[in-house]
Amino acid sequence: MNAPTPPGTKLSGNDMIDDSSFKPTVSGAEHAVAAAGFHLVERVLLILVALMTIGGALTEIVAIYQSWSITLADILQMFLYTEVIGMVSVFYTGKGATFIYPIFIAMTALARLIVLQSKEMAPENIVFEASAILLLAVAAVVITRISRPGTVA
Repeated sequence: MNAPTPPGTKLSGNDMIDDSSFKPTVSGAEHAVAAAGFHLVERVLLILVALMTIGGALTEIVAIYQSWSITLADILQMFLYTEVIGMVSVFYTGKGATFIYPIFIAMTALARLIVLQSKEMAPENIVFEASAILLLAVAAVVITRISRPGTVA
């Protein structure tokens, strides 16, 4: 451990100051500007995600219309789009548990994968994916109960 550097000592670029108590200071104005900037970037990205999701859903609807055929895969895909829009809405409004929606989306995506590929998949892979859905469901319940004020987890 190095001895403390006396005040007024000029340090070269290679000298290290060993002061674990050093914390950078940020003024209130800097903090407000940074927070506003990050908030703006978050909002722009949320709008972009919503627009991309709506575009994907419209593309899917056009494909369904052109083929005159609706399959279970199409319905599950629309649920995925709906859940993404719901997640964007929760993030944008700040109402609700935002971290639950990605879990629901993952559960729906895994269910869609099982439905679409179960004939070609090895049976143990189906069990693994179903177990992953169960694990995600348990995680969602635990997170929901922990995040509710006034409940004991």
